[in-house]
Amino acid sequence: MDALIIGGGPAGLMAAEVLMAPGRGVVVADAMPSLGRKFLMAGKSGLNLTRDEPHAAFAAQIDAPDLLRTADGPFGPAQVRAWAEGLGITLFSGSTGRVFPVGMKASPLLRAWLGRLAAGGVDLRPRWRWVGLEGGWQFQTPAGPQVLRPRVVVLALGGASWPRLGSDAAWVPLLAEAGVPVAPFRPANMGFRVDWSAAMARQFGQAVKGVAIHAGGQVSRGEWVIGAQGIEGGGVYAVAAALRDGAPGTVDLAPDLNAAALTRRFAQPRGRLSLGNWLRRVLGDPVRVALLLEWGGPPAATPEAWAARAKALPLRHTGPMGLDRAISSAGGIRAEGVTGDLELRALPGVFAAGEMLDWEAPTGGYLLTGCLATGRRAGEGAARHLQRAAARR
Repeated sequence: MDALIIGGGPAGLMAAEVLMAPGRGVVVADAMPSLGRKFLMAGKSGLNLTRDEPHAAFAAQIDAPDLLRTADGPFGPAQVRAWAEGLGITLFSGSTGRVFPVGMKASPLLRAWLGRLAAGGVDLRPRWRWVGLEGGWQFQTPAGPQVLRPRVVVLALGGASWPRLGSDAAWVPLLAEAGVPVAPFRPANMGFRVDWSAAMARQFGQAVKGVAIHAGGQVSRGEWVIGAQGIEGGGVYAVAAALRDGAPGTVDLAPDLNAAALTRRFAQPRGRLSLGNWLRRVLGDPVRVALLLEWGGPPAATPEAWAARAKALPLRHTGPMGLDRAISSAGGIRAEGVTGDLELRALPGVFAAGEMLDWEAPTGGYLLTGCLATGRRAGEGAARHLQRAAARR
């Protein structure tokens, strides 16, 4: 066998696509009963493949932008679109620049992708769980223990979020014992716990729209949801890393109005209106009113004070939700543990990709594009390794 890819998610399948070639034996092993399970889950609400924006702006959203580089140059939004369209998938850009398949589902793309790999001779092996390195690459399989001895290996086993879909970080002790440096995993693209007052119960399940969250120098205008345990959703995930790492967060309840214009609104006479009804008249949205009353403290004394509070409402949370609720994870194989080709320094001929590496990116197309790019880069590195080995023989 020439190449073994362990992990059948986006990064592993992209590495397999790069490595497949006539006469080359390529195996993809995955512990789950079917491949691409987390990919399918990501597509349940509409598969957001990438973002329709310039590469530089896109790369700025990833904390290790160099990972978007491959042998052919940048691998970002334009390259992901071309790749998906090459599989026969028609795409469109939404109003926010997010790029989706017209069908809004992951399954047609995954079927076409797996079909391409199978037609290219890639051997897909579900229910093959990697369990050790002694004497070769050891697996538990439906047919019993198996040992493979490939010429190169690409590891794409995921991070530590969504363990029921396969990303359970069981690989960490195996690689750590082999001398691979691994940073502890932390939740990424996660919600935050909030100790709500009883009055907020009526808002559970409500979407927060038309606001902006500020944290760590970043601004998010996306929607998010109020839940019994806290806040979740794309608008929160975009600034989740900054909030998790200790940056204070504020919510601008009227980001399209400046302070002077909002002050004029708060200067409207209250008359006989209750405080809640008056605030609804000013802000136009009961959900925003509820947040202002929940996080804003006692009623303000002046229109200027009300406006200042609504423009910078403290986002009061008690910490991030755990890895079991996170969309992705931060942490993994440290940068010093891999070469520029994503080859493990402690294990020559072994490459790593996707969320196994210590990097993070927000949802909204950034995370998935990064996984595809690292899979491509690791696959290219493994292919070059095979070529060098063949030249020496």
